[in-house]
Amino acid sequence: MDVAANLDTISSNIKQSCSKNNRNPEEITIIGVTKYVTIERTEETIQAGISNLGENRLEGFLEKYNYFGKRAKWHFIGTLQSRKVKEIVDKVDVIHSLDRLSLAKEIDKRTEQPMECFIQVNVSGEASKHGLHPDDVQRFVEDLAPYSNIRVVGLMTMAPHIDDEQRLRRIFRELVTLRDSIRDQKITYAPCNYLSMGMSNDYQVAIEEGATHIRIGSKLVGSKG
Repeated sequence: MDVAANLDTISSNIKQSCSKNNRNPEEITIIGVTKYVTIERTEETIQAGISNLGENRLEGFLEKYNYFGKRAKWHFIGTLQSRKVKEIVDKVDVIHSLDRLSLAKEIDKRTEQPMECFIQVNVSGEASKHGLHPDDVQRFVEDLAPYSNIRVVGLMTMAPHIDDEQRLRRIFRELVTLRDSIRDQKITYAPCNYLSMGMSNDYQVAIEEGATHIRIGSKLVGSKG
C-alpha cells in the first residue's frame, strides 16, 4: 500500500472529473478516512499531504487524536451519540452527521465556539442509513436558530454502494438541489456552501455532480494496515 501513489491517482481522477464541468480541482477537499488503519498508515497519509482526516468511531478517533493532535484537521463522519459529544467537541474540527436537535443542543452546550457541521441527509431512503429525510431539512435548519454554536457549512449524504451510475447521479443531484435551496436563503448560521458526498467507489461521479468534500478510505489508505 503506497498512499502517495494512491493520492496521485485520486488527484488525477479529480482533475479529470472537474474538467467535465469546468471546476477547479482546488475546490475539492479530500478527507482521508483512516478508521480501519493503524497509526503508522495514518502517519503515511499525513506525510503524503492529506491534512483532513475522517473517523467514525469515538475510540478510533481518540486514539489517533491523542497521537497526532492538531497535525490534522479532524472530521467526525459517523453517527454521534449525544452523550459522547463532550469527549470530542474540543478536539474535532468538523462534524458531518448532524441529524437531530438533541445532538445540536449538546454540541451547542459543550463547545465554546461555533462548530462547523454538515447536516446528514438520507437521500437514498435506505433503512440502514442515518440522516434526515430530504423533506425535513428546511424545518431542521430553521429549528437550529437558537443554537449559536452550530454553523451549518453544508449537507452530507451517503449513497448506496451500487454500480447504477444514473441512480447515484439522481441521489447526488437531489442533495445539490437541497443545498442550493438552503444556501440561497443566506441564513447567517447556515451558509451551507459545501457538499460532503462521494466515497472510494463513487467520488468521481459525486464531483461531476458538485461535491466539495469527498471521503476516501480504501482507495487512499487501504482497508487495513
